[in-house]
Amino acid sequence: MAMPTWERKARTFLCVLGLFLSAYALHVELSRERNPDYRAMCDLGESVSCSKVFTSRWGRGFGLVQFFVAKDSLLNQPNSVLGLLFYTLQMGLGLSLSKKAAALLVLFSWVSVAGSLYLASILAFVLGDFCMVCVSTYLVNFALLFTNLRRRTAVEGMKEKAG
Repeated sequence: MAMPTWERKARTFLCVLGLFLSAYALHVELSRERNPDYRAMCDLGESVSCSKVFTSRWGRGFGLVQFFVAKDSLLNQPNSVLGLLFYTLQMGLGLSLSKKAAALLVLFSWVSVAGSLYLASILAFVLGDFCMVCVSTYLVNFALLFTNLRRRTAVEGMKEKAG
């Protein structure tokens, strides 16, 4: 069984886009920490500011890790670092056509979508901000979930035909 061309192209595009967005988010956060006057390209106004979001308490460990470890703990990483790990994992696991890899891709995608919904609600209802980079990563995560669900269905179908 070979990976369909559409899936390879979609996964590559989505993962590279996710990696780029995560790397940019990390750059903005670190730049803002070094220089509080830093203005990112995605800072368009008072209520449209990605640096405001990235440097908020919810920009690290989803705002939850700090309740379990120190705020400056190695375990309380910026969400963008988690994004870099997630998209790298999606790209790597996507190379395998095994049933187990397909199941893990779907599992990790559901976790990312749950995280996206949580952070989107924080963005809208707590911070009252619009973050273009954030919303773009949420869309990438939903598109990866769709891609991974199709992969799992195809792999299960191929295994049934072979077995």
